[in-house]
Amino acid sequence: MIDIYIRQYGTRLYGLCRTLCASPHDADDLYQETWLKALAHLDQYDPDREFEPWLTRICVNTYRSTLRRLARSPVWNRFSTNEEKDAVLASVPAEETKGEEEYADLHQAIDRLPDKLRVAVILFYFRDMDLSSAAQILGIPAGTMKSRLNHARKKLKEALEHEADLPF
Repeated sequence: MIDIYIRQYGTRLYGLCRTLCASPHDADDLYQETWLKALAHLDQYDPDREFEPWLTRICVNTYRSTLRRLARSPVWNRFSTNEEKDAVLASVPAEETKGEEEYADLHQAIDRLPDKLRVAVILFYFRDMDLSSAAQILGIPAGTMKSRLNHARKKLKEALEHEADLPF
């Protein structure tokens, strides 16, 4: 039964994983872990509701759990400041795919947003979710989602002031 869901939603889920994660390897792990959790909790899925929002919520929650685990990691916390951590992460070459080069500044600015703003932007703009669906997945009110998107747009506009051709 899960095979049907994987065929139907696998590509979109993997796209979300690639958008959330910095590396393809982390995206692969998130994708696999999301499906494993979905399979383990399939009995909790309400068939009267859409499957994709349920799956997306599992993915986002799994991603958040991973970030919390990394934040508590003694290796991750070896850095004395966030700037030091950012400098090390920035020194790692990023893989770029075709089409991303022209929006590289935008993607980098989005990656630098605080996690709660970044995830809101990804769900709303990159996953084409409506405001209420994205808010439901994040477990926040629609007004909070709207506020986060507004705050993220302001931060992105500040970060990209030198980019005249990016529409906001």
